[in-house]
Amino acid sequence: MSIGKLLVLILGLAAVAFAAKFALTGTMTQDPAGASRPKRQLDDVRVKAKDLERQQQKAADEVGEKANER
Repeated sequence: MSIGKLLVLILGLAAVAFAAKFALTGTMTQDPAGASRPKRQLDDVRVKAKDLERQQQKAADEVGEKANER
């Protein structure tokens, strides 16, 4: 393999790696809030899950109370 082909291969791989990084991050620079965004989303999901659990427990308690009244 000649030096020219090796150089073209290395530059091609570098271009593909750069394109993949750009496609995955979506920006050219690092977003300072990017690291906390997944944590914030996970926290939001946890809050919503607890809220749904609370609502379901309340509904189950109401059904239980209605069944006991009969």
